[in-house]
Amino acid sequence: MSSDTGTTAQADSSANDDADQTLISIRDLDAWYGDFQALHGLSLEIPKNKVTAFIGPSGCGKSTLLKWINRMNDLVPGATARGRLSLIHDDGETNLLHPGLDVVSMRRQIGIVFQKPNPFPKSIYDNVAFGPRLHMRTTKAELDELVEWALKKAAVWDEVKDRLHAPAMGLSGGQQQRLCIARAIAVGPEILLMDEPCSALDPGSTLAIEDLIFELRSQYTIVIVTHNMQQASRCSDKTAFFFEGKLVESGDTELIFTNPQEKRTDDYVRGRFG
Repeated sequence: MSSDTGTTAQADSSANDDADQTLISIRDLDAWYGDFQALHGLSLEIPKNKVTAFIGPSGCGKSTLLKWINRMNDLVPGATARGRLSLIHDDGETNLLHPGLDVVSMRRQIGIVFQKPNPFPKSIYDNVAFGPRLHMRTTKAELDELVEWALKKAAVWDEVKDRLHAPAMGLSGGQQQRLCIARAIAVGPEILLMDEPCSALDPGSTLAIEDLIFELRSQYTIVIVTHNMQQASRCSDKTAFFFEGKLVESGDTELIFTNPQEKRTDDYVRGRFG
């Protein structure tokens, strides 16, 4: 785990380009599971209020990086990381790998949605209200309003508004995934991480999630891990291609898919391997 101090006085903005404001800065990041090195010297800028897609074959490090951004790998025995992984704001830079970081508070800022929908064994209402009840002081009326707002933002309100106190497990797979997105945004995150959010869904539900990603990016910085090249090209503004734990190439999605600079990138997006 990095031993750098948690906050520096001034964020280094030299890597920002003219069009995009960097929100997550990754510098020389290495990561291990025990003796196995999963990430090798990654450096990447993730821009604010854009959708960034992580693509690459299985085992290339996409999900590992996503989980370090949210510190989910803290829960994995033997998982370690070294380097710089920073959240950048106007008032400074926070090292997300700092061992003294308040991880619970950080996860309010950086929500995550997993590959398979994982609603709690509670009602639809209680799933969305779980985080606000834990982290906020709200009246019943305020909580009702927040639950409705989150479900509307996740494009599932019209489908569940008449059964809010029914078990969430009774929803379809696509509805459950949108419920999990509503649960994630109810606590007011700045960043939404999505790890293969559509891989277990039917085409109709996948389209609904993709439409939702497009809608949410005006308010959230979104990072999505996907094996679906068409999905990455449809949904994202930026794309990063990983191979064997290394970042091969990153840039505007249109350029990555139409004019990549690296042969391995070109081979992958054209389906020659992976």
